[in-house]
Amino acid sequence: MKEHFEAQRLQFRLRSRNMSLFIFILLFTPYISPFSAFAVEINSRAAVVMEALTGRILYGKNANLKLAPASTTKLMTAMVTLDAMNPSDTAVISERAAAVSPVKAHFRAGERVTIETLLEAALIKSANDAAFALSEAAGGTEDRFVELMNQKAIALGMSDTRFVNSTGLPGEGQFITAYDLARMLRQALKYPLIKETISTKVSRISTEDGRAIFIKNSNKLLWVDEWMLGGKTGYTRKARHCFVCAGEQGNETVIVALLGVPSRERLWKEAEELLEKGFSIASGKEEPVMFFTRSDYKESVQLAAYRVKSSETSEATDKKIKKNSGNKNGRGKLGKRVKKHKPKMNAVAEDRGTSENKS
Repeated sequence: MKEHFEAQRLQFRLRSRNMSLFIFILLFTPYISPFSAFAVEINSRAAVVMEALTGRILYGKNANLKLAPASTTKLMTAMVTLDAMNPSDTAVISERAAAVSPVKAHFRAGERVTIETLLEAALIKSANDAAFALSEAAGGTEDRFVELMNQKAIALGMSDTRFVNSTGLPGEGQFITAYDLARMLRQALKYPLIKETISTKVSRISTEDGRAIFIKNSNKLLWVDEWMLGGKTGYTRKARHCFVCAGEQGNETVIVALLGVPSRERLWKEAEELLEKGFSIASGKEEPVMFFTRSDYKESVQLAAYRVKSSETSEATDKKIKKNSGNKNGRGKLGKRVKKHKPKMNAVAEDRGTSENKS
């Protein structure tokens, strides 16, 4: 009888906790509905669609679930580097940087390379040797640089994020949420060099002594999606496939963050589906959606702060209204655009290894 009573009391506590969580979501995320059949079709462990101008959440699945970031980490590496150095500054490739693997641009120890060149290698090819070299150039050591990365994350309000290296390679205690990942790209887009670099399909970079290296962007959607502004991929066995990107349709810019996707094929498919979903919600055709799966939500520690400050929202909304009223470019509903890319090459060197970090 006592065991039966204890079991009933435990069930009551669980139901009460779930109901409290449900009420909290309804009260404090008024723009978001927790019901959507669409969410079931998304295989990613976590996903967020964000309106870039205001930071408003348009769609979320396990948005605050802490997961491994893989090479999406390199967006923070790029921001912290540009906060400390100029693109024209020069770095010397150390033996440690040259030895970092598996995905790399194959810089050689002792070579002198500009910060801009290293940024291109890290963001376009997702080269780990380039990211590590950036951390040494801007922080002295990678450990010191990682401290700056975490300080930057805190300053941006990314309270559910922690970095332990500059590359995104597997590391104990390294995690991010889909919500924080979307916020990270939103901030990265404010850096003109980062925004330009992640939209570049292919590039020819070189060391100061003239050795040329050809690199190709790991973001497949740059070739097939007319909405795509750019993004950053990531992969490790633990993290699975990860991706954060921004798309533009007419006057709307939408950010999509995906973590823990089971395959590369699903990654591209879900990114496109969520971009389309985001544009539909942003235009008022659908309602915003929040969704939690029972199996994954157990790993989540706390709800992320989804709402932005009212002053920030008002300011962003005012800018959006002015931008919309002044738009006379005649691009139409789809907002098709022709982007300028760096010259294309017939031969592109690409690392196709099957090692841990494919990015």
